[in-house]
Amino acid sequence: MATAIFGAGCFWGVEAFFEKFEGVIATRVGFMGGHLENPTYTQVKTGETGHAEVVKIDYDPTIITYAELVNIFFEVHDPTSKNKQGVDVGHQYRSVIFYSDESQKFIGEEKIHEWNEKGTFKRPIVTEVVKLSTFYEAEEEHQKYFQKHGTVACGI
Repeated sequence: MATAIFGAGCFWGVEAFFEKFEGVIATRVGFMGGHLENPTYTQVKTGETGHAEVVKIDYDPTIITYAELVNIFFEVHDPTSKNKQGVDVGHQYRSVIFYSDESQKFIGEEKIHEWNEKGTFKRPIVTEVVKLSTFYEAEEEHQKYFQKHGTVACGI
């Protein structure tokens, strides 16, 4: 099993999108990249902690590759929109790939180049590629939000 961590706006919709792919074993939503230890959802949504809302994806690399997950990441959100996804605005909704090793970093940067070259988006991709830091799991009420409520209240 391997792990990928992405920030692509409101984590509720992003989690629901990734869960449907074969090879994705488990997902958890949480926060990464900020300066406050053990932040809560209420703290992160203010935009003052520096964290991004992220989805942690455990996957089987013999079924789905990291490169395929990065492609899915670019399909689930607008990577050309800095600190904004749909109606959600703020640094906590930034587009970011958190990498665990040089291979993930290389793939993330390569995929940004490929997607820019394809011309799929009208503007350049602003996705950050950042070494992962501590993952803080969001409160249980935010896990599998779409499954629990049948809808998401964010811009995805």
